[in-house]
Amino acid sequence: MIRFELNGQIVETDDAPDTPLLWVVRDTFKLKGSKYGCGAGLCGACTMHLDGQAVRTCVLPISAVAGKTITTIEGLGTPEAPHPLQAVWAEQGVPQCGYCQSGQIMSAAALLDVNPAPSDEQVEQAMAGNICRCGCYPRIKQAILTAAAELAVEVTA
Repeated sequence: MIRFELNGQIVETDDAPDTPLLWVVRDTFKLKGSKYGCGAGLCGACTMHLDGQAVRTCVLPISAVAGKTITTIEGLGTPEAPHPLQAVWAEQGVPQCGYCQSGQIMSAAALLDVNPAPSDEQVEQAMAGNICRCGCYPRIKQAILTAAAELAVEVTA
């Protein structure tokens, strides 16, 4: 059994140790927000947080998360209390098809956790590993900068 924290809950799984975390989260725990994109850790659709760091879960074996904390898009916020990024994403109508957006938001959240006031260039650099096949990059960048500004106002208030 592999035991870890998933969105604030201690969970266990008997999935094979080499099963990618993405499949365990989607199939065993039925959390479907994170998507399968490339299967090689290159597109970012599967991004989750491992102990607060953005990771590509399509290539991360479940054995690597034993005793660690995993946060998925479902654990970032709720419809009643969305994460500021989730709220801005909806307000600004960022996604077109939406397929990659959970990975985009998870990468952006990890960026804002370590750099709450990123420059345009820092956003571009941090998000470079996330592919949006619809080309929503300008809206994604603007949403991240807006969320950062809103978070800064909350901190100073």
